[in-house]
Amino acid sequence: MIHPLPDLLIQPIVRAALAEDLGRAGDITAQACVPADAKLTADFSARRGGVVAGLSCIRLALAELDPSVTVEPLTADGQAVPASTTLARVSGNARAILTAERTALNLVGRLCGIATLTQDFVDAVAGTSAKITDTRKTTPGLRALEKYAVRCGGGVNHRFGLDDAILIKDNHVAACGSVGEAIRRAKAFAGHLVKVEVEVDSLVQLQEALAHDPDVIMLDNFTLQDMREAVKLADRRVTLEASGGVTLDTVRAIAETGVDVISVGALTHSAKVLDIGLDAVGN
Repeated sequence: MIHPLPDLLIQPIVRAALAEDLGRAGDITAQACVPADAKLTADFSARRGGVVAGLSCIRLALAELDPSVTVEPLTADGQAVPASTTLARVSGNARAILTAERTALNLVGRLCGIATLTQDFVDAVAGTSAKITDTRKTTPGLRALEKYAVRCGGGVNHRFGLDDAILIKDNHVAACGSVGEAIRRAKAFAGHLVKVEVEVDSLVQLQEALAHDPDVIMLDNFTLQDMREAVKLADRRVTLEASGGVTLDTVRAIAETGVDVISVGALTHSAKVLDIGLDAVGN
């Protein structure tokens, strides 16, 4: 079951997107062409197959403009649908629907695209023990929604921000002088609920990290051979995460090395928007 995000998290994003679109004078096209009391029924439909995510954005965008507009979800977040599937039907004030159209489509199309790409990666590693996770390479301001879309596609979330886990990267190591010293400082600082992860770029660094017992070790741009060796060296003592340039063409071989987690920045920074349209239907 996919637990939906609270409206409280989504509303500021939707409001900001609507405000950006409305500008200083509002929707002058709708004002000019559509009578104030006109009614409209329309369908949000997927024009190509994919995984649904972000339906609440439709409801919240319309509610900001006219709370009386009805939104009937005909699918659910996390559901894989074929092309031409109607995701939701809306009915009510025509001006409100037409004004909210682009904001709703932008958000839902983006989130469905992320969910769809995530499912492609998850399917590619099916049968292995590896999990597909996202990164912090998200669109500024949309992280909560984009990471939710990853979950809709069957992936899992990495840390949400700088404050919910310690992740020691190569530049942190450089500032500390060594992998071991960086881990030592992190463990001395961290509270008992905070995990410590360290990035390593060689088997030598991996062995140094293992000696200091971090919770997670990230194998950065390791070859497949080195990943397999890393799995042997770690011997399930820590969680191993593979990262760096992972693609649909390479992810299966990475998963088969025995790593626990594969982080894929492309899930959020390179997902293609799912083509979704709004089409009026007869009343």
